[in-house]
Amino acid sequence: MNEAANWVRVAAADDIPPGEMQAVDAGGHQVALFHLEDGTWHATSNICTHAFALLTDGWLDGTTIECPLHAGRFDVCTGKATGAPAEEDLAVFPVRIEAGAVMLGVPK
Repeated sequence: MNEAANWVRVAAADDIPPGEMQAVDAGGHQVALFHLEDGTWHATSNICTHAFALLTDGWLDGTTIECPLHAGRFDVCTGKATGAPAEEDLAVFPVRIEAGAVMLGVPK
């Protein structure tokens, strides 16, 4: 997606400490932005695929986000659904850091 992505600044890297997440809107997409404890950044759709709920209202444990509504779980690195009742994977978005800014790749 990198070549076909429109890169959008969504946050300052210093504003989201490791182990935290933040909801952002990028190019009309509701996105969950994750800054993991190991310093890596990941982004997925912020809407649970099982039932409408904001994943950033849930719980981040390592690389797993748990939905606050029915406890479905997803791997934030791959978007893969890893716990029932969630069965459909999340969309993922590329992330890069440029000059202290978190840049998110969204489809053109």
